[in-house]
Amino acid sequence: MNDENGVRFPPKYVEVLKASQSMDFKMGSDVRTGNLLQALAAAKPKGRFLEIGTGMGLSATWILNGMDSQSTLLSVDNNPDLSSVAEKILGFDSRLTLMVADGAEFIKSLAGQTFDFIFADSWPGKYNTLEETLQLVAPGGFYVVDDMLPQPNWLEGHQLSVDELLVKLDALKNFHVCKINWSTGLVLCTRK
Repeated sequence: MNDENGVRFPPKYVEVLKASQSMDFKMGSDVRTGNLLQALAAAKPKGRFLEIGTGMGLSATWILNGMDSQSTLLSVDNNPDLSSVAEKILGFDSRLTLMVADGAEFIKSLAGQTFDFIFADSWPGKYNTLEETLQLVAPGGFYVVDDMLPQPNWLEGHQLSVDELLVKLDALKNFHVCKINWSTGLVLCTRK
């Protein structure tokens, strides 16, 4: 199935989307963001992938669709109700490990490991525990964040957090930083 722009949805995407709509979950990633995640995942064969903020698994469908058969995706969320939907629909995929945990604590527990691709789609890994998360990015690896442009679900004052994050990312010396004024507003950082 394709969207109005001709983007082909990954397997299980529509099923996850319908589940999200039935639970009135409005924080899933944009289709264009997912499409980019899929393309980036394809650039890392035999890769180790980390997603912080599983939600119901919309982004995971894109990442999994871009990954090869020897890659793995570790995805964490603190909400067991949302994660259970992802487990029910995507749990058949042996490349995927879903965890329910506090994101910041989970990130800290990964110290010393490296990932070829990290998608930080939650406060942990993006607005807190940023330094710890960036330490997990392997040389040549990607760190991706979305929702850098104003979104209807933002709380009052959230723009300040976004602005502070962008300043921190701009100051990184060991990453190439690319701000993309597209989709929900993306930043792609590649470790030098």
